[in-house]
Amino acid sequence: MGNHRGLAKTRSHADKNSAGKNKDLLRSQVYLQPELHSQQNAPRGMVLLSERELIKMRRVGKLAAQLLKHLEPMVQPGVSTWELNDEAERWTQAHGAISAQLGYAPSGHPPFPGSICTSVNEVVCHGIPHRKQILQDGDIINIDVTLLLDGYYGDTSRTFLVGNPSAAVKKLVTVTEECMMRGIDQVKAGARLGDIGATIQEYAESWGFSVVREMVGHGIGKEFHMEPSVPHYGTYGRGTRLRPGMVFTIEPMLNLGTREIQFLPDRWTVITKDRKYSAQFEHTIAVTETGAEILTVCDELI
Repeated sequence: MGNHRGLAKTRSHADKNSAGKNKDLLRSQVYLQPELHSQQNAPRGMVLLSERELIKMRRVGKLAAQLLKHLEPMVQPGVSTWELNDEAERWTQAHGAISAQLGYAPSGHPPFPGSICTSVNEVVCHGIPHRKQILQDGDIINIDVTLLLDGYYGDTSRTFLVGNPSAAVKKLVTVTEECMMRGIDQVKAGARLGDIGATIQEYAESWGFSVVREMVGHGIGKEFHMEPSVPHYGTYGRGTRLRPGMVFTIEPMLNLGTREIQFLPDRWTVITKDRKYSAQFEHTIAVTETGAEILTVCDELI
């Protein structure tokens, strides 16, 4: 789930009156076991995760990836985004985790009403699932999931094709995923945050697509959104130097037309200003001594 630049990075849980008893119990327990952080040489305002913490991040990241894989067969014409949301919530509870997006309420926003974000076509991000929103042949949908497990967050998203979109839209989706992977390839100890954004912007614009600038990646760990902010545009050699133990998301949003966006009155949904399609992919990444580790991958479905 992307972060708006300048948005307060606070975590607010769902209203307990609308949550099940099991969720309430989990929420009351997740912060009872503090971890020691390896803070030597940590950039100001950032947290470097210990190996013990990274084990937990791998676990929740894998579970988030498995949830996306589980939902994939449901992405078909005639399915509502609310059906996807309900199945995501059922699966998440069955696996002992919490849907972190449900009830999330950073400053200036009402509590998010869904367990996942479902962003269809011109919706850039933070689309709200709805019973009346039915997927149609030719659509694309980004499903963004964030799970909370044992006190740590795992955040990932993917854009799916619904039926048979146009060739231009298919290319947008393919290039967006490649942009994410090229950004990940820049992650290594000693590199700069600007290297990630620069390579994403360079590749996206070489195909004639625009990169959304207001919505960025973010640090993640025991908090949903934290430092650093990770822009998907920039200049090589600029920005914070990467260090082992840093964990953040890389989640480029590419538009078929202009990069300009607007927020709908619900204060969540972000759409392209020209109403042309937008695509997004996201992984949670750990900086290691030797490069990057993608934490939101799965090799099996449970």
